[in-house]
Amino acid sequence: MPVQSLLSRSTVIGRLRAAGCVFAEDEADLLLSAGLAPSELADALQRRVEGFPLEHILGWAEFCGLRIRVGPGVFVPRRRTELLAREAAALLGDAGAGAAERSPSATPVVVDLCCGSGAVGTALAALVPGIEVHASDVDPAAVRCARLNVLPAGGVVHEGDLYAALPARLLGNVDMLAVNAPYVPTASISSMPHEARVHEPRVSLDGGPDGLDIQRRVIAGAGAWLRQGGHLLIETSRLQAPDTAAAMVGGGLNPRIAMSAELDATVVIGQLL
Repeated sequence: MPVQSLLSRSTVIGRLRAAGCVFAEDEADLLLSAGLAPSELADALQRRVEGFPLEHILGWAEFCGLRIRVGPGVFVPRRRTELLAREAAALLGDAGAGAAERSPSATPVVVDLCCGSGAVGTALAALVPGIEVHASDVDPAAVRCARLNVLPAGGVVHEGDLYAALPARLLGNVDMLAVNAPYVPTASISSMPHEARVHEPRVSLDGGPDGLDIQRRVIAGAGAWLRQGGHLLIETSRLQAPDTAAAMVGGGLNPRIAMSAELDATVVIGQLL
């Protein structure tokens, strides 16, 4: 029997449902519209049934209305992280972060730290034209992927551990740090969904015993890199947000917490005063 007749929409949906895919209809439509040859479609469906992330199979993830390139071994941007991008865009659009402290002609400098695929930096370049975007990550695979997204958007990608990756000229000149650092407590990783636990790098998930180890390092260094009046935005969980905010106070930042029930998302926003 031809492969085409085996892989009707209803067949694909049925196999995805049997594998536990919650959004089987949507995933089936994405697979069927990907322009795959019959044998490629059969292989893609089998990989999904075996637990591979759909985004890794398709080669892209939707984020803020954009198609962000992703690949095997790279953290897949979550929809909840759109709150981080939206809050950052709103601040940048509000006359520019720290505008009173610099020349009106200066270009706002934005850093997507712990960038993964570079989704946040790419989205901000689209949402707020005219900004200078830098993205950085410690994982070489993430950096290679981020370059596919950030460079066409006019940004630059750096490889290294947090601020050590950034060019020295940015020291004290960054208007915004947008950060989705890993914040899953180490002991909780074993209970994450299979596709994240097995197919995404642990370095993009593991935030240490309480999930806040990397956030604390980011906050500790933010004051040196931000321009006065600049902002640090960190995605975190609802339960962790008070501790993230407290760390910002200790780091000389004035924090507030933004939440979205729709996205099930929490972002702590700190301003350097």
